[in-house]
Amino acid sequence: MGTQYVIDLADVDERQAAAVGGKGAHLGGLARIGGVRVPAGFCVTTDAYRRIVAEDPSLDDLLDRLARMGPDDQEGIRTVSAEIRRVIEGIAVPDDLAETVTRALARTGEGAAYAVRSSATAEDQPTASFAGQQDTYLNIVGAAEILRHITRCWASVFTERAVVYRRRNGVDHRTVHMAVVVQHMVFPDAAGILFTADPVTGDRRTATVDAGFGLGEALVSGLVNPDVFTVRDGGVVDRTIAAKERAIYALPDGGTEEVTVDARRQKEPALTDDQVVELVGIGRRIEAHFGRPQDIEWCLADGGFRIVQSRPITTLFPVPERGRDDASGDGQEHRVYVSVGHQQMMTDAMKPLGYSMWQRTAMADMYEAGGRLFVDVTPRLASPDTRAALLDVIGKSDPLTRDALETVIDRATPSATPSVTPPTPAPATPSTKPTTPPPPTPIETDPAIVTELIARSEASVAALERDIRTKTGPALFDFLAEAFVEHKRVLGDPLSFQALMAGMDATWWLNDKLREWLGETNAADTLTLSAPGNITSEMGLALLDVADAVRPYPEVVAYLRGVQDEGFLGSDELAALEGGVEARDAIEAYLDRYGVRCVGEIDITRPRWRERPTALIPVILDNVRNFGPGTAALRFEEGRRKAAEKERDVLARLRALPDGDSKADETKRMIDRVRTFIGYREYPKYGIIQRYFVYKQALLGEAERLVRAGVLAQKEDIFHLTFQELHDVVRTHRLEAGLVERRKEDFRWHEELTPPRVLTSDGEALTGAYRRDDVPEGALTGLAVSAGTVEGRARVILDIADADLEAGDILVTTFTDPSWSPLFVAVAGLVTEVGGLMTHGAVIAREYGLPAVVGVEKATRLIRDGQRIRVHGASGYVEILS
Repeated sequence: MGTQYVIDLADVDERQAAAVGGKGAHLGGLARIGGVRVPAGFCVTTDAYRRIVAEDPSLDDLLDRLARMGPDDQEGIRTVSAEIRRVIEGIAVPDDLAETVTRALARTGEGAAYAVRSSATAEDQPTASFAGQQDTYLNIVGAAEILRHITRCWASVFTERAVVYRRRNGVDHRTVHMAVVVQHMVFPDAAGILFTADPVTGDRRTATVDAGFGLGEALVSGLVNPDVFTVRDGGVVDRTIAAKERAIYALPDGGTEEVTVDARRQKEPALTDDQVVELVGIGRRIEAHFGRPQDIEWCLADGGFRIVQSRPITTLFPVPERGRDDASGDGQEHRVYVSVGHQQMMTDAMKPLGYSMWQRTAMADMYEAGGRLFVDVTPRLASPDTRAALLDVIGKSDPLTRDALETVIDRATPSATPSVTPPTPAPATPSTKPTTPPPPTPIETDPAIVTELIARSEASVAALERDIRTKTGPALFDFLAEAFVEHKRVLGDPLSFQALMAGMDATWWLNDKLREWLGETNAADTLTLSAPGNITSEMGLALLDVADAVRPYPEVVAYLRGVQDEGFLGSDELAALEGGVEARDAIEAYLDRYGVRCVGEIDITRPRWRERPTALIPVILDNVRNFGPGTAALRFEEGRRKAAEKERDVLARLRALPDGDSKADETKRMIDRVRTFIGYREYPKYGIIQRYFVYKQALLGEAERLVRAGVLAQKEDIFHLTFQELHDVVRTHRLEAGLVERRKEDFRWHEELTPPRVLTSDGEALTGAYRRDDVPEGALTGLAVSAGTVEGRARVILDIADADLEAGDILVTTFTDPSWSPLFVAVAGLVTEVGGLMTHGAVIAREYGLPAVVGVEKATRLIRDGQRIRVHGASGYVEILS
């Protein structure tokens, strides 16, 4: 097809975004929907833009300068962007191009007024709307003026806001091309915005309409407050009528003017309820056509609605998809989902291989949305018995999730219970999180039980490592299907579950009873210090031992400060240094034991420490700087001594009470029980991650074969395929064109989303709230998980590789999985956005004696790095002191 500078809007559809930009493609699609009226017009294509920018070679140099600028160079970005705009606006439109536009105007009405609207190829995408980043000009009359404003639209590719937005979204300036939509101007009585889903709550059943008099620019620019209508199930359920003192109208000879609305009309609604419902009906047709909720610009003129723009609402969290053959219903009933990430301390977006592997190896059915996993708890909320048990378990793990679920339950009425009551409850699925297991049968307080469980797990992992070595191609996937069965068998071992619950139940018993008998708050925090056999706390202490091997050798310390190559452990340069071999051997031994771990380790696609050992270097260097030799053993012994002293103190005080000997004996049994079993709390996760590392190495071997065969560009591309898709590619050696790139784009979008704790099938996202009145004004509320009060410098760290800690610092981060425990030895307190009483960070904080508050909403944004804060670990709040 040859160069085409103009396409009539009636000939455009949404597949032509490369030629007519996102806005033009959407308008063409809109015009094809029955019952949707779109003003007539045409598109000046991206071919015209490319021709214009090729006219001036200086633009190449300016774009190079823009690409080289740092993200914080605002003045430079402003200056170069303005220069690019000046160059583009100064380029004369070639005669043949001008003539093509003039002919199009003659066909559509040469003397009419038009809206001249930017339509970039990067805007109105499902994952990034780019709304308002380029320019629109209204009521433009005459061919010369329209051509001038088309040039201004071309230049608006490089408005400062557009340039900054693209940088933030990872879009190359050179890949964005500008089309221009030229449409008949609508002179509306009213105009505004329709959201086909609630943009705040995400509820897909609720639509909102903003409306004002005259052109919609008055609302967009913030000149007036709009009338706001809320529509649900075909009726207006709420309305707020604003005093609309100003409006913008088109002038007869072109341009617009701001006018004062007649005082008698200011409080009149811009639309009747019937018009609002009609408009939402149009919006639902548009939403159905595009397959996702829409942000729609509309006008009311001559008694009818015109749609002048529709774009996806990109800020909504997606709703989990489920098939019609799902055992828990027909896929259409209203459902309630709980976030797996908030239970597993991993709320980051996962790549497709990551979430699909977790789905296949988890003990409960899980549904993906926004790169996160969710469990459907609808059946358990439907029954009062299972509901109470579910809320109890989840409340202990994360009170905010419990509160969000209670919000859903409290809102349900006898006439509106489908959101928590399916027609046919699903059969229960065994699970450890976040479903509700049956109460465990008590087991003896015997350390040999833990020893046996660990031996079983290690034997299973060793068998996996041995048997997988010879498996390749389709045979590997047949083997993995069997390996996943064994994975679940180990994870679901009844004895393992009994041991887990024995430690947690003993912790809760001690806290409850010692509060009742002695007025002690969180007494178990001290009684569990340095509990034996905790793989995660041992991992943190073991890195102190690595620091001991490095500290005596200044040349090695200096070398590690400059390390960037992941192969540094095998380098001759390290081995040649005094102490280099000792340091290498210490780090290698650590990686042999713990190298399967990493931040976000439930996502198999994340690089493990064995794959990226440089991630540990900052922590090792912090330990070298902040501690002396033998600190690991001293810290463990100090914790053991404090726990023993606390035990003696508690038992002595109990014996002084009425029936004191009985209370003391029972407490002693529980102390022994918690110290026997609480350390095992961390082992099953370690066993899972050991197996994940074996799976990953085998799958990467297949990826390397696919790269050699030319099927994949690079081995990491498999991370953007689901497990089943990867299986199919290995079997057929065929990969759908463009699939990996689309998945990478989706992942970038998912990374920008904040996952809710609770999500309904209507799309409503609930985060829950703490309902407390005992927190000082201005303090940040959370969950008390490890007693004590500490004051210090906040270190807001989002990546363990960025650690730079001093003694006395307080770690503030989003979540902590086991991989963060090496940092715990170097800090004085902990604050996280996600977490519960028995999650990994809380358990390790108690074992190390760190005051900790978890579940503090937006902690990493509300607390600035370097601020002085005070953590109240027993009361569950954080004060910002400076």
